[in-house]
Amino acid sequence: MPGILLGEAFPNFEADTTSGRIKFHDFLGDSWGILFSHPADYTPVCTTELARAAKLADEFKKRGVKMIALSIDSVEDHKNWSKDVMAYANEAGSPLPFPIIADEKRELSVQLGMLDPDERNKAGLPLTARCVFVIGPDKKLKLSILYPATTGRNFDEILRVIDSLQLTAQKKVATPVDWKPGEKVMVVPSLPDSEATALFPNGVTTKEMPSGKKYLRYTQI
Repeated sequence: MPGILLGEAFPNFEADTTSGRIKFHDFLGDSWGILFSHPADYTPVCTTELARAAKLADEFKKRGVKMIALSIDSVEDHKNWSKDVMAYANEAGSPLPFPIIADEKRELSVQLGMLDPDERNKAGLPLTARCVFVIGPDKKLKLSILYPATTGRNFDEILRVIDSLQLTAQKKVATPVDWKPGEKVMVVPSLPDSEATALFPNGVTTKEMPSGKKYLRYTQI
């Protein structure tokens, strides 16, 4: 079955990109990575998304995340479209700060389960949906978000999720609803109170609930 599940090793595919041919795991090195797909070049929503991603390139770099996009057109089309993208970002003349994969035959899109069956081009071929894959330094899939072709992504939310993924990969915590960096986090249920006290020097507070169960434990990292 096409597609990849959370926790599975991300395929070490080879592909042509606007920065030359890559082998994905070599491209990532020891970094985190984000791969985001686009239905097609020279389309309105995709242009706004890539421009926003370009604006946030320093934020991804600060988090140690390598960025790469994918669309079903050619490398040459990608390079020319990138000029429009950077102009939309009010940075005309500057290069796009990340490569775009050329998936003209849709082979990678099929392998990763990216196609949107409801959105097709003029030739009747399915377009890629707006997928977001976040890959950890261990080359395993940490996050997968799938948007339809008609809905643009929220890159501020994607950065927030990456902050959560990186924090929870290092600490025995989880992030609650609407969490933002700097706010309190939740101690994972599997951690005994005795260990939690030792691990979190800022203390652990428990919210009382009608059930009497003490499972809502907070701490400040």
